Amino acid sequence: MKTQTKNLSRLLRIVKQLRAPGGCPWDRKQTHRSLRHDLIEECYETLDALESGKTADYRDEQGDLLLQVIFHAQIASEK
Repeated sequence: MKTQTKNLSRLLRIVKQLRAPGGCPWDRKQTHRSLRHDLIEECYETLDALESGKTADYRDEQGDLLLQVIFHAQIASEK
C-alpha cells in the first residue's frame, strides 16, 4: 500500500509540475472543456476493457482514466 501511495503522490506532483509556469505548454493551456473529449474517451475505453474481461487491459485503462481525473482535479485546484 505504501508503494501505491508513493506512486499516486508522484503522479500528482508530475501533473502539477506540467501545469506550472515553465511546465509543458500543451498541458498548461488545457481546460476542463478542452479535455472533455479525452475524459469521455477514457471512460468508454475503461468500460470496453471491463467488458472484454482482460484484466491487464482494464488495469491500463483505469490508469488512463485516473490520469484524466487527476488532471481535472489539478485544474480545479488552480481556480
